[in-house]
Amino acid sequence: MTEDDRLRVLIVEARFYEGIADALTAGATAALDEAGVAYERVAVPGAFEIPAAIALAWRAGAGFDGAVALGCVIRGETTHYDYVCGESARALQNLAVDEGVPIGYGILTCETGAQAHTRADPAQKDKGGEAARACLEMIALRRRFAGPAPV
Repeated sequence: MTEDDRLRVLIVEARFYEGIADALTAGATAALDEAGVAYERVAVPGAFEIPAAIALAWRAGAGFDGAVALGCVIRGETTHYDYVCGESARALQNLAVDEGVPIGYGILTCETGAQAHTRADPAQKDKGGEAARACLEMIALRRRFAGPAPV
């Protein structure tokens, strides 16, 4: 397999919680490196902006086979948490269902920072690695169903 034949995955990482983003990304890049997959990283301010970044790349025909969405939302004192979690998840699901984008969902929705760190840490829950592996599975499924058109 040549460099040009390798799968290409877009990693979109929300940088609002930098330490958590770094851990999620470390897990995701390790999983993609292990699979021999090429990737490009793009940073966005927060989880709410992740779907827009993936949509921009996909609709521009940037040549990605799938995307990994990485971020974290920690519950605060207002309903902001509910809107960010719900709307970012809905938008990503719409991209996956409506446009066929293979997406690995790695946006943590946690009650506390401690929960987020445990889930992000590649040596513990490794949710970034899980999201990357889920993306690869969805790319494989998309390719399986993209065979010859029905007669």
